Amino acid sequence: MSYLDTIEELVQAGLHPAKTCAQTKASTGKQLIGCVPYHTPDEVIYAGNCIPVGLWGGNPEFKLADTYLQGFCCGLLRAVMEYAMDGTYNILSGIVCPTFCDSMKCTLEDLKVATPESIPVIGMSYGQQRKIKAGRDFTIREYKRVRHEIEKIAKTAITDEKVEAAYQIYEDYRAAMRAFETAAAEHPEIITSKKRMMIIKAGLYMDKAEYTPKIREITEGLKAAPASDYDGKRIIITGIMAEPAAILDIFDENGLAVVADEMSLGSRLWRSKGRDDVEDVYEKMAYRYADTKADCFMYEPEKLRGQYMMELKDKYDADAIVIMMEKFCDPEEYDYPIYKAELEEAEVPMLYMEVDQQTTGFEQIRTRVQSFREMLD
Repeated sequence: MSYLDTIEELVQAGLHPAKTCAQTKASTGKQLIGCVPYHTPDEVIYAGNCIPVGLWGGNPEFKLADTYLQGFCCGLLRAVMEYAMDGTYNILSGIVCPTFCDSMKCTLEDLKVATPESIPVIGMSYGQQRKIKAGRDFTIREYKRVRHEIEKIAKTAITDEKVEAAYQIYEDYRAAMRAFETAAAEHPEIITSKKRMMIIKAGLYMDKAEYTPKIREITEGLKAAPASDYDGKRIIITGIMAEPAAILDIFDENGLAVVADEMSLGSRLWRSKGRDDVEDVYEKMAYRYADTKADCFMYEPEKLRGQYMMELKDKYDADAIVIMMEKFCDPEEYDYPIYKAELEEAEVPMLYMEVDQQTTGFEQIRTRVQSFREMLD
């Protein structure tokens, strides 16, 4: 099987999360723990002989979620609530939900009430003053509290050695994704915008020990491929996630290739490297979180997103930046005026579009993308 077949395998895995989760559970024999975005302690979950799987919403018909969440809550969390209530998440043995924004705090408490008792719901708080020792210590205490809750679900002790082993598996995954990102940017004729995102998304539903070798195989295949003959425009995308996937089809139809991203369902998952000069595994995890920059969910007085995106544009020789603004996402919306002014000052071409997973009509978006593409010529 060639690396091209592996690409298609992962694209299909990303397109069909429920099927992929079921296959992962069957093939590994391990319990699945659902992880509501963002920055869940996956290494601790993995150390408990469980598989962390992402709960990144979807496009359900809302019948139950509005009992708990208002209509102007972001669609991602409303979809999570709907799936928790309609039985879609019954394959899970537990759910971990961070509390980075007001809507997530509400969702955590609502899930505790609305989810079946057979699926424990675990909250996770992070120290926003993460660069000082007190903030890191708080985050480490939270990691260990989550560890205790996972131990009860998995009915096994999670030792520091197990967490260290899991951390190394995830560091290998993150390193492999950084290499894939670079290689994929060199071959947009092979890794189209949609394929790129689905390959990334597949990793949210698979055992990293199985997924990472596949990513390395794809990366090596791309490195060995002939030089790219792609003649379209190269773009950076920013936001929470590039969904619905139909928007990526529109990018591809109009000769716009996503060569890098600044997204939660994207490079925010892997771009921060672990420190080599720290011994304790929980400190390694806390430092990796502390060292993360340009993330809308983290306290950052300097507001580095605009600068970071311009660095990405230069690194990947991109022609423009596309802002995919998650509808009703306050943290994303707060950042936008700041980096918009910075990008305008630097004369970076950009397109702003509001996106919602539940969108069904795309003609207006198609028209705007077509017009933007023509402006770039």
